[in-house]
Order: sequence, then structure tokens, then C-alpha cells
Amino acid sequence: MSDQPIIELKGITKTFGTGTAAFQALKGVDMTIARGDFVAVMGPSGSGKSTTMNILGCLDVPTSGVFKFLGAQVQALNRDQRSLLRRRYLGFVFQGFNLLARTSAVENVELPLIYRGLGKADRRAAALRALDRVGLVPWADHTPAELSGGQQQRVAIARALVTDPEVLLADEPTGNLDSERSVEIMKFLGELNAQGITILMVTHEQEMAAFAKTIVHFKDGLVERIERGMLAQHSASTGVPG
Repeated sequence: MSDQPIIELKGITKTFGTGTAAFQALKGVDMTIARGDFVAVMGPSGSGKSTTMNILGCLDVPTSGVFKFLGAQVQALNRDQRSLLRRRYLGFVFQGFNLLARTSAVENVELPLIYRGLGKADRRAAALRALDRVGLVPWADHTPAELSGGQQQRVAIARALVTDPEVLLADEPTGNLDSERSVEIMKFLGELNAQGITILMVTHEQEMAAFAKTIVHFKDGLVERIERGMLAQHSASTGVPG
């Protein structure tokens, strides 16, 4: 496996608006993410964490600085090229699940494959494999209303996994769940990470961030500090590579 970081940010700035109305959300963010890491991003409102995640997800572009994904300079790509990178390499999980209410779990998971032009039989097979990874094949024909919150988030994770992404971007994935379901989802994300998927997660909950290997704290548009999470500490204490 290459030692090349999967993501590198150098001097990333982001300014919204112009003139006297300009607001600098990011003021020179430097961050390197190794392949296979599990990173929790934390910080108060307005700290820049969400803006950074939008840039990492190719949903927005920096005002200045260098953003490399597997060595490619993303800030130099055009809109179509960024869209292609997003579809091929990234999976997204959201706080609100974003499932279609009248559509079955397996049909929700199939959605990203429609944009890839996959045939119906291939889509269904891939979606069932993804549901199997999250333990929900028996609920494949159930609509979101027939699933618990934890199950709905697992369907959303399956939808993110169905394209075999290099990186899973999770925005407050436990924000709509109770404590028990939250721990369930975090443990599952840890299992996915152990299988080799790089995970970047925004959370405001220290208890959830502790499940990560690396915790990045944002403040006032900059990375304030970086610390090790529970996974990394456990690996160090047991001698298991983290």
C-alpha cells in the first residue's frame, strides 16, 4: 500500500462575499489524512469545520491553497471533474438520513448506481451486498417508516458504501439518534474503518469523537489542535496497528 496521504490540505482559505461583506471562514488550514484513518472533526459553530468538509467532499472549492486527493490537485479540477471524483471516490452519510420515504431500503441504496448507468439487475445485486454489510438484508423491502432510527442510518451508510468509496464523509451521523443507537453506529463505523475505509466525521459530541483514531479540533477558521482518539489509543496499548 502506498504511503501517500489520501488527502492533503495546505494553506486552505475560504472567503464568502466580497468587499466589506467578506467573511473569511478558513484562514489557512493545513491537514494531512492518511489512508485508513478515522478522523473526527470538532469545533464550535463558525469554526470552519463544515466549510472544510464541504471542500473535502468536492461540494465547494477553496479560495486559495492546495487540496490534494491521492496526489491530484483538486482545486485545479473543473466542476465536472470534481463531480466525477465525488461519485467515484467519496460516500456521504448525513444526520437526517436523507432517505426517500416511499422507497424501500434496497431501492434507496440503489440510487447512486442509477447515476453510474448500471443496469437494474446489477444495481439490485450491489445494493443487496451493501445491505448485507450493514446487516439489513431481511429489511430490504421495508420503507424508512418501518425502520428504527439506527436502521435508517445503516441504510444510509449502505447507500454510501454501494459505490465502494475510498473515503466516507459523515456529517453528524449520530445527531438524530439516542445514546444506544449512537454507540451502535459508531462501533459499526469503526468496523468499516478496520476493513480499510477512510472515514471523516463531523461531530459535536466528544463521546462519539472518541471512537475515532484522530480528533481534529477547529477554532476560528484554523486547526487548533490534533489528538488521538480511543481507537488509536487502544491499538497502541494492544500492539495492534491502528
